[in-house]
Amino acid sequence: MFDTVLIVALSALSIALLLLFIRVIIGPSTQDRILALDAIGVLLVGFIGILMILQDTSVYSDIVLVLTILGFVGTLTLSKFLERGVVIEHDD
Repeated sequence: MFDTVLIVALSALSIALLLLFIRVIIGPSTQDRILALDAIGVLLVGFIGILMILQDTSVYSDIVLVLTILGFVGTLTLSKFLERGVVIEHDD
């Protein structure tokens, strides 16, 4: 029964990932695309977490950690670039 619930959750996450990829491609603004990319990162972490539960392993925990850090830094960098036009400011 629990495996069935996890498989349904994986299916729901897969559909959400597909819709977010469409939002990244069609997104009316750059901010929408950045938000969709951030949501894709979060959904991938959940997807990998459910896979770890299904396979009864913790092998992918390093991948989840790296994916989370990269998603945060990427979103922060893109947001700063959109706001100011530069990522690294040089104090002259």
